[in-house]
Amino acid sequence: QVQLVESGGAVVQPGGSLRLSCVASGGTISRLIMGWFRQAPGKEREFVTRVAWADSIIEYIDSVKGRFTISRDNAKNTVYLQMNSLKPEDTAVYYCAADWSWSISGSRWSPRVWGQGTQVTVSS
Repeated sequence: QVQLVESGGAVVQPGGSLRLSCVASGGTISRLIMGWFRQAPGKEREFVTRVAWADSIIEYIDSVKGRFTISRDNAKNTVYLQMNSLKPEDTAVYYCAADWSWSISGSRWSPRVWGQGTQVTVSS
């Protein structure tokens, strides 16, 4: 059974950068769609980005386009989220997620495998 473990969350100043990592065990990610969600205090969890098999399709929510980049290293069974130009509204717990099926949109994607989350705080 695939398990996901995130790392890399931290406190960073506005305009700063962070790279989150998600390491998978119990299976290979090469056959999985990998993505990131986030949940801010008092808000519902929201889809952020996902990448399909062989990086054929990558999707981002509008608020992170041009600032965040998802990438995968199948040899290391790891997915990354590079976050640049961070804003206070990016503050949230970030969750790595995976599934074998795509969906029509990221907001309707319901991954079956989740990590435990890592906290990202953007504050001066």
